[in-house]
Amino acid sequence: MGLSEKELEIFSALGTPAAIQSFVSAIPHNFERNGDSCMSVREVLAKRRAHCIEGAVVAALAFWVHGEKPLLMDLVAGGGDFDHVVALFKRNGCWGAISKGNHAYTLYRDPIYRTLRELAMSYFHEYYDTDGIKTLRAYSLPFDIRKYQPEEWVTGEDAWTIAEDIGKVRHFPLISAHQASSLREIDDIERTVAKITITKR
Repeated sequence: MGLSEKELEIFSALGTPAAIQSFVSAIPHNFERNGDSCMSVREVLAKRRAHCIEGAVVAALAFWVHGEKPLLMDLVAGGGDFDHVVALFKRNGCWGAISKGNHAYTLYRDPIYRTLRELAMSYFHEYYDTDGIKTLRAYSLPFDIRKYQPEEWVTGEDAWTIAEDIGKVRHFPLISAHQASSLREIDDIERTVAKITITKR
């Protein structure tokens, strides 16, 4: 993996999904003020900021350190909204997810979902854009990143290869075009809640 002794010590302490989520959540959100980024794990630790895929690779590495597969899942949004990436894990045959986001509704999912579709759908209702339109449209198969060299996502400067390749994995639609055309816009109270963020700009 190419981790330093200090880095290995950090990840060795993250022995449960709950501990991994707490660690990822404590990292301030990356607003990409200097342009688009997809930092490696080492860069995230050094710069102390992360957005969704950056947090997901940190979580995936934590699982790998503890003998589990480093799996990611891509959640695809429509209408120009942002996609989302989570780190997957499985307990007692059910899927859960570690997630880095700046809103509460995009965070951790307990391992209670029998299928990846169930897990992906748990993000659907609150996944909406600034116009109040629900935008989540598809999810991917698990993306195992062990096939990449550590310098491509753990110890190098960035993880752009991961970000580019996850979009090439097979994806499945969550709803049909007909269903998408009849979705209800969110209520005013939901718009208010949507303004609550974890890290202030």
